[in-house]
Amino acid sequence: MSFTIYPAIDMRNGKCVRLEQGDFDKETVYGDDPYEVAREFSDKGASWIHMVDLDGAKEGSRKNAEHVLRAAKELPSHIQIGGGIRSEEDVRFYLDQGVDRVIIGSLAVRDLELTKSLLRNYGERIVIGLDARDGYVSTAGWLESSQIQAVDLGRDLAEAGARTFIYTDIAKDGMLSGPNLKEIVRLADETKVNVIASGGIQGLSDLEILKNYQGRHVIGSIVGKALYTDRFTLSEALELEES
Repeated sequence: MSFTIYPAIDMRNGKCVRLEQGDFDKETVYGDDPYEVAREFSDKGASWIHMVDLDGAKEGSRKNAEHVLRAAKELPSHIQIGGGIRSEEDVRFYLDQGVDRVIIGSLAVRDLELTKSLLRNYGERIVIGLDARDGYVSTAGWLESSQIQAVDLGRDLAEAGARTFIYTDIAKDGMLSGPNLKEIVRLADETKVNVIASGGIQGLSDLEILKNYQGRHVIGSIVGKALYTDRFTLSEALELEES
């Protein structure tokens, strides 16, 4: 299994933005057209692009789908989308129109049985997003906290057939403070399921460290603010991906 870099595009009000620790009041706009940002990432060689509908995550319905579908139809890169996916209809909406993978987060907490059914029906095209604050899963665009530990939910869904998790430490997200390596590796070790790291990447050294755990199911990293603030280039990250 190769180590994959996932450049991130978070969408709010039709723009490409970044938040700090998921706080909607701490937003920076980095582009007026999410599709154009995706095209730039694709042109630079990204094999995957990670897109998040922040409006959808907050409101519980699809809000920025047109940008996602255009990227899926027009770009050679694979697309995965999260945010606002609350039903099997939402899953089919994206998968039937060319999106490669759909990320389920809040739904995994609110309707575990439906989530398990989706894993049975769609297999590896379903990714489970485990967004944690102090180890506990948060939902609804990180606005609501649960009493479910991310690792416990991960174990349950791994048994149900989950093949890929995205682990995000909310306290790290958008802060350029380094990923929560301990919890990322713990989730991978305890579930034996592939984990994509998310949150806190500040430099190429973080990616190099994560890649060292490739043999323990850490298969990639989502990179957002570090790219947008020129901590390193996507080309540099992709060179590491291939090394």
